[in-house]
Amino acid sequence: MAQGNIGVTSDNIFPVIKKFLYSDHEIFLRELISNAVDATQKLKTLSSVGEAKGELGDMRVRVLINKSKKTLTVSDHGIGMTEEEVDKYINQIAFSGAEEFVQKYKDNAAAIIGHFGLGFYSAFMVSKKVEIFSQSYKEDSKAVHWSCDGSPVYEMEETIKADRGTDIVLHIDEEHEEYLEDSKIQELLTKYCKFLPVEIVFGKKKEWKDGREQETEEDNIINDINPAWTRKPADLTEEDYTKFYHELYPMQFDEPLFHIHLNVDYPFHLTGILYFPKIKNNLDIRRNKIQLYCNQVFVTDEVENIVPEYLTLLHGVIDSPDIPLNVSRSYLQSDAAVKKISGHITKKVADKLAELQKNEREDFEKKWDDIKLFIQFGMLSDEKFYERAAGFALFENLDKKFYTMEEYKELIKDKQTDKNGNLIVLYTQDPDASYAYIQRAKEKGYDVLLMKGELDVHFISQAEQKNEKMRFVRVDSDVIENLIKKEDETEKVALTEEQENALQYSFEAVAPKAEKVNYNVSLEPVSADALPVFLTQNEFMRRMKEMSQHQQGMSFYGEMPDQYTMVVNTAHPLISALAAELAEASKEKTAPIEATLQEKTAEEEKLKAEQKDIKSEDLTQEQKDAASAITKEVADLRNQIKQVYQEAAKDNKRLSQLVDIALLASGMLKGEGLAEFVKRSVEMMC
Repeated sequence: MAQGNIGVTSDNIFPVIKKFLYSDHEIFLRELISNAVDATQKLKTLSSVGEAKGELGDMRVRVLINKSKKTLTVSDHGIGMTEEEVDKYINQIAFSGAEEFVQKYKDNAAAIIGHFGLGFYSAFMVSKKVEIFSQSYKEDSKAVHWSCDGSPVYEMEETIKADRGTDIVLHIDEEHEEYLEDSKIQELLTKYCKFLPVEIVFGKKKEWKDGREQETEEDNIINDINPAWTRKPADLTEEDYTKFYHELYPMQFDEPLFHIHLNVDYPFHLTGILYFPKIKNNLDIRRNKIQLYCNQVFVTDEVENIVPEYLTLLHGVIDSPDIPLNVSRSYLQSDAAVKKISGHITKKVADKLAELQKNEREDFEKKWDDIKLFIQFGMLSDEKFYERAAGFALFENLDKKFYTMEEYKELIKDKQTDKNGNLIVLYTQDPDASYAYIQRAKEKGYDVLLMKGELDVHFISQAEQKNEKMRFVRVDSDVIENLIKKEDETEKVALTEEQENALQYSFEAVAPKAEKVNYNVSLEPVSADALPVFLTQNEFMRRMKEMSQHQQGMSFYGEMPDQYTMVVNTAHPLISALAAELAEASKEKTAPIEATLQEKTAEEEKLKAEQKDIKSEDLTQEQKDAASAITKEVADLRNQIKQVYQEAAKDNKRLSQLVDIALLASGMLKGEGLAEFVKRSVEMMC
């Protein structure tokens, strides 16, 4: 029996010291099975070139649990090791047998997994002792037994082993006895080894018989050695792709919309299948749906470093031996190869979408609601993706017709270009709430888009930046005449100053009072056939508040109160009549105040004229006090007039009715306010 110390040198242990090898103990099983698969693939390679003689026989890798002995064994019938090879590859940490083998047989060893020679030592994370029993494929070689308790000291001796290959026996320590449970090992095998290229056997298949689950004589093979992504697209049907999707995601009941099959040999190796799932208006969806493999060995489902963030909304598999991993194959290392692979994946996705939009337009439009969020996310996140997607991203109008950006610009340019040459794109987020405004726009022959998606507000801001002299405005953000200004659409309305005051102050008195909502009354001669009173909301401020819900650094917009403008349409006959009525009804009280106000206003103007050429610092205190006093008197008189009108307005049902109609037209009249409106409407009809 030979004894010795495991060789660790500064050269080969330095990467281990620099990066702690294994962040997750459970990957020990993946590493040991990967090594077993390597050994099997090596033997197949040697046999194919005539260096390994005889029949290959059973090439399956087997995993066995012995609860009484508290052991977990991984057995293969691969290449095996001689005593010298055990000394070289096991006793000298980080000397990778796979790396050396690939260099020697690089033209025939594409499926060799290992790169670092460190995977075997992950066994010590869960074991108090590890044994190796190995018989090399080489003729006249003797079997070797190696054991180590986790210290640098090992024991190695000749032994007798009936079959070619290697058995790794883990004596599980007390802390990790969960790895002696069938369910736990089945879980890990399914997670990490589901698509390995060599069949992995764990126990026997079970079936229900006589009311209970019983073992059969058939081996329980846990993996698919020829998963769909390793096969040629020409050899697969749509049913094959759908079946594989549900194999990847057994709890995903929706069908994928479509898929992309990746197959690249140069300048890097990349295979895989990406699926477009149905994505609704919800950004808080589960990521980690793309699985990364290295030669069919599962690595991670956190692929943010290999694909842009928006592509993580996709599902599927990426497999590449050229993606640089750390020594434990647990996470990605960034380099130029990763950027090239990421760029290629992005291009393939964009090309697929462009192809579908061009060749299968009707089907693409049907799926637009399900892929819209993904495409907009990509356009907002990636300038190159935007350039590719600008030609196939769609806009939907209220007639459920779809247009690309250029198609839509062509559709509306004749009617929706304002007097300054700006192309005005009208949209709504809620057709029911803005119905009156939409109808007003349609009466003028304008088209309205439906933009209710979660990213639409960000997307239209980007579209404005990319398209000069084009603006998106929500159809209820102002009167339609103001949204698309034409030279000949200004109404002329003559109201006296008293009538304007009566309207302004009266509507201010009955405007709704709500927390974090401000209403500003504006008198505008809109049109005789427009609503007498309606609400608008500033496009910029409303858009900023909506964007603040999803964008960091904009939260202060979200804290600001909502600002609405209550437009009193002085061109409407009802309003002009109401103005005269309100002014006349309060004339007895306002007339003497108005007379005094005229006198004081004249005094104020005279005083300002006398002082206009005198610098502020040259004015006497007496002059300053006189100016301040007259200004205060004028303000007090105006406030008295305001109070008269507002006091009278409180009992004016028509005023309240007009305000409630404006709220109702904007979908903002609810609860107690709606009940009061209904009650008042009935009373006014009696």
